[in-house]
Amino acid sequence: MKNRRLFWAFSLGLLLFSVPTKAEGLLHENAFVSLLTCGAGSEVESYFGHTAIRVCDTSQGIDLVYNYGTYDFDQPHFYWTFARGNLNYCLSRTTYWAFLQTYTYEQRAVYEQRLNLTQQQRDNMFVLLENNYHPDYRYYRYDFFRDNCATRPRDILESALGHRSLHYAEPLSPTSYRDVLYASTEEHLWWRLAFDIVLGIPTDHRCDGRELMFAPLLLMQQVATETTGNGQPLAAERQQILPEHPATDGWQASPLMLAWCLMLVVLALTMLSFRYGWTLRWLDIILYGAAFLVALLLLFLWLGTNHRYTEWNLNLLWASPLWLYFLIRGAKSRPWLIVVQLALLLLALLTALVGWPQHLNSAVIPITLVFFIRLIALSRQKQQ
Repeated sequence: MKNRRLFWAFSLGLLLFSVPTKAEGLLHENAFVSLLTCGAGSEVESYFGHTAIRVCDTSQGIDLVYNYGTYDFDQPHFYWTFARGNLNYCLSRTTYWAFLQTYTYEQRAVYEQRLNLTQQQRDNMFVLLENNYHPDYRYYRYDFFRDNCATRPRDILESALGHRSLHYAEPLSPTSYRDVLYASTEEHLWWRLAFDIVLGIPTDHRCDGRELMFAPLLLMQQVATETTGNGQPLAAERQQILPEHPATDGWQASPLMLAWCLMLVVLALTMLSFRYGWTLRWLDIILYGAAFLVALLLLFLWLGTNHRYTEWNLNLLWASPLWLYFLIRGAKSRPWLIVVQLALLLLALLTALVGWPQHLNSAVIPITLVFFIRLIALSRQKQQ
């Protein structure tokens, strides 16, 4: 952040020296700069919307859109780089017409908010965007919560206006990064479960008004209520450029419902095994193996990547590395290790019920009970 601000300060310095007077500004006095906000799409990377900046100066034939949400699939080892949190995004520039064609094809809504800027401030933004578009500066290390397609336009706007010219409204109720993810995945419960499993305690950080602007739709809302240092509205009333096409996905079973069904099936099988002497080793192999694979994934995301928000993940209480031990040893498992894992499961259950210090997905409750039942069965088996 410090290096970025130094770069923008340097860019503004060049602007001040290259533009002696307002009359000699880079953009015509009738030009405008606007914030473009795109609605959610059908792919997971588009569930949270998108933000871009439009610079329009018809007198000079300029109508450009600057987009910080571009990445290159041709980057070496793309998927491995993405998994480790080292993926570079970049600023792209296209015409406004081409931008609208893309979102017309994707059937996503587009809203425009014209920014109430002075000519000098418009020139500031244009210079900052053009300098960011230079090949030496257009790439940046993507961070979903702190450095993305919405935070970059926010930072550009702050630099163009001066950081003390904006007064951010604070959220009316405590809101975390995870709360914003939940609002964007109301119709995508399986992806919500995936996010809840891989994201740790830092995702439950309570955000201030500026931090919440990492989400494009919240950025749009904040800009709509924002005022500049002189008390004037930052943006005109938003205009809808492209209509919204609501998704029409059919009914899908929720993870919570299926998890409870799994718990009931496992409970029934376990009760029958007590009666008929079944060991159900095959069931334990499936359950313990799946839990251990989840544990490996969570440990990799925590210790083997640069993803800050996958650290300190309490899902490791139920998806414990100890499951590998039980998978191998089976009925020969040491009783004290069974007690340790039972204690971890109780902590996971308590965390899921209380929602602190990490919010665990509600499906974790029946999943935890599944493993609790099987460990009780394992303990009973050892006593026979």
